[in-house]
Formats: sequence, structure tokens, C-alpha cells
Amino acid sequence: MSIQGTPTTAGRTAGVSQGTTKETPKGAWTVTFLLFLFMLVNFADKIVVGLAGVPIMTDLKLEPEQFGLLGSSFFILFSVSAIVVGFIVNKVPTRYVLLTLAVIWALAQFPMVGTVSFTTLLICRIVLGAGEGPAASVAMHAIYKWFPDEKRTLPTAILTQGSAFGVILAVPMLNWIIVNHSWHYAFGALGVVGLVWVAAWLALGKEGPLENTQVLAATETKIPYVRLLTSRTFLGCVAATFGAYWALSLGLTWFTSFIVKGLGFAQSEAGWVSILPWVFGATIVILTGWISQVMMARGYTTRVSRGVLGSVPLIIGGLILATMPYMPGAALKIVMLVVGPGLCGAIYVVCPPMLGEFTPASQRGAILAIYGALYTLSGIIAPNVMGTVIQHAGSMVDGYMTGFTINAVIMVGSGVLGLLLLWPNTEKARLTRGAAPRSAELKGVVSPT
Repeated sequence: MSIQGTPTTAGRTAGVSQGTTKETPKGAWTVTFLLFLFMLVNFADKIVVGLAGVPIMTDLKLEPEQFGLLGSSFFILFSVSAIVVGFIVNKVPTRYVLLTLAVIWALAQFPMVGTVSFTTLLICRIVLGAGEGPAASVAMHAIYKWFPDEKRTLPTAILTQGSAFGVILAVPMLNWIIVNHSWHYAFGALGVVGLVWVAAWLALGKEGPLENTQVLAATETKIPYVRLLTSRTFLGCVAATFGAYWALSLGLTWFTSFIVKGLGFAQSEAGWVSILPWVFGATIVILTGWISQVMMARGYTTRVSRGVLGSVPLIIGGLILATMPYMPGAALKIVMLVVGPGLCGAIYVVCPPMLGEFTPASQRGAILAIYGALYTLSGIIAPNVMGTVIQHAGSMVDGYMTGFTINAVIMVGSGVLGLLLLWPNTEKARLTRGAAPRSAELKGVVSPT
């Protein structure tokens, strides 16, 4: 089949109709910026354990397997929480849910300011993970109430950028605190920043006006969840993002430790090196969002402008990472480790809009949350696998190289699955075939805002 039809035909296939294009409401970009900051804080909270990995292991006398468990503990309730909250935001305004999540993040950081045991640190990371599990899916759901489908890829990219900037901006500051004061105070600083965001959201955060959840729940044609969750595009998004998140969770937990213990950098130097993957990843994210939106405007189907555009970089990135153990010198190893996983960022930009194409808006919060809950399961597995491999390898460096090779294989496999399964432009017609539209009276249905 042709990957590019006429602008009119391809636009209809992609869910874009020139006659029904909605305007972006006033205030949409303000909320987008606030949610960008929300994701920035989210990823700063995630990265701090990996950044302070060597001091934490030294102070608490942890073995690699124990530190791998600490990295994985963050994801123990991550998926369960994401699913529960995903169904909640089908009915409850996202404004209040986002506020609650941010308060949990902030409060989970403060116990680490004082003397802390491994058990306390483990429990706080589990609580933090429960609060952060729904973050990305709820933020996406909130953004999509402000932008029509054909305009969602760029705000999705900006929102995803928050993760990169959460590392780029936070790592130098947090590392300075760790080196000059203590890793304990790095956690405290993040708690304060979280409370600042809560205050800003209370003042400026609003619910998007394009979708009224109660009206949609009463009038919209529903698709059984089992059909949505077994659709090939949903399965393709989960498979592709699973591999990308495997790379991300290794970066969050093990990258800085590898730089220090595997390549011989000092902790003060490792802080700056640790931001390189995120700078590169941020570039990939913004480029993907822009290219995707341009392709859609020029008439490409979303199979191409979203599905293929997100999957191919995963495959290329995995192949690049696979060469890393064979590169001479620390510099080339770092380049491969930056570029390979960095290309994974493309899939985060395209998958949520693809799911939004065929999922009824009144069910979208749950579907995005279940998607997030499933692909982030790799966050439980990957740090533990790396820790076990390192502990049982002939040498620490050999263990790291084996762990990154496993990562490369998973990236390539997930990218291939994405390439085969992502067909969002035909998914809605297939899922709704034979379904009768619901008719309901709108009287008495009020806005949730």
C-alpha cells in the first residue's frame, strides 16, 4: 500500500478533517508549560537515586543486587497505581488528580533528609513510585482536553521533553548538592521544588474546555475495553515502549554508576556526563513531534507519520547500542550509550496520540493509564537484571557490557514489533464496525469544571 495518499484522503484516514478542525483554546499553552514542569519534577525525582548511587551504596553498604532492588522498588506499585488512577480520571477532573499526585511526590522526599536506613529508603521509593505511576498518562489526558487530535503531537513532545529537562536541569544542581553537602539534602531539595509546583498549579491549573467528560460518557459510542486492549495498535504501543523504557530505567538507575565505577570518572565529572543522554533525547523528542505534525499536515497517514516514525529509531538505536561494548576508549562508549538509547525518545511522542485516535475520549484516561502501567513493567525488571548480571559477572565492567547488550536486543525486538503492529489510521473503523451510536439526553449533564 502507498504510504502517502492525497492530502484529503490521508488526512481523513489520520482522523484530520479540514472541515471539523477545532481551534486551540486560550490558555492551552500555559497549561502545557505547567505540565511540562510537572514532568520535569517527576523525572528529577526519578533520577536522584541513580545520580547518588555510589554515595548511597557506600553509606548504606549495599551490594549491586541490593541497589538494583532499590531501583526496581520505585516501580512495584507504579503500574497498579497508574491503572487505578486512570479509571478515576475518566470521571474526575484531571486538575485535582494532578494536584494530589504532586503532593505525594513532595512528601515522599522529606524522610530522606535525616539519617535513613535501607528499608526506609526502599519504602519511600515505593510510595513515590505509586504517586508517579499515573503521572504521564494523566498529564497526557489533561493535555488532550486542550488540543484537537491533529494538533496533539507537538504538545505531547513538549510534555515528554519535561523528562529530559528534569534531568538536564536537575542533574548539575543535585550533583552539586551531593558532592558539596550530602545526598540526603538532594532529596529534600526535590521535596521543596515539588511543593512550589503545587502552589503554581493551584493558582493557574485548569481543566481543558474541548471535552466534557460527563457529556461524553452519556453520549459517546463506547468500545469494550477488551477490544481496545487487544487491538494491534495498543499491543504495538505497549511492546515498542516496553523496550524504550527498559533503556530509560537503566539510565535512571545505572548510568551514573557505570560512568564512575565502569569508566573511572569522578562523581563531580559524572554529573555532567549524565546529562548527555537527556540532551540528545530531548532533541529527538522535539524533532519527532515537529516532523510528525508536518507529515500529517502534508497528507501522510498516521501509520507513517506516527507508527513508522516512532518504531524505526528504536531498531536503529538498539543496533547502535549493541556496538558499544566493542568500542575502544571511554569516549566512544559514552557516544554509543548516549545515541542508542536516546533514539528511543521518538516512541514516547507518537504512542499516546495514536491511542487517542481510536479510543473514545470518555475511556481515554484508562487506556493511557493501562498502556503506561504495562510498558513501565520493564522498569521493575531492567534494574534488577542489570544488578544481578553485574554481581555474577567475571568483572564489574563485563557485567555492565552484558547488561547493555541485553538492552540492545530488547530495543531491536520491541522496535520490530512496533513496526509490524502500529496501524492507528485504520484501528477506529475496525473497532467500531457494527457498533450503534449511543443517543442520550444532555439535560442535567453539567461540566465537571
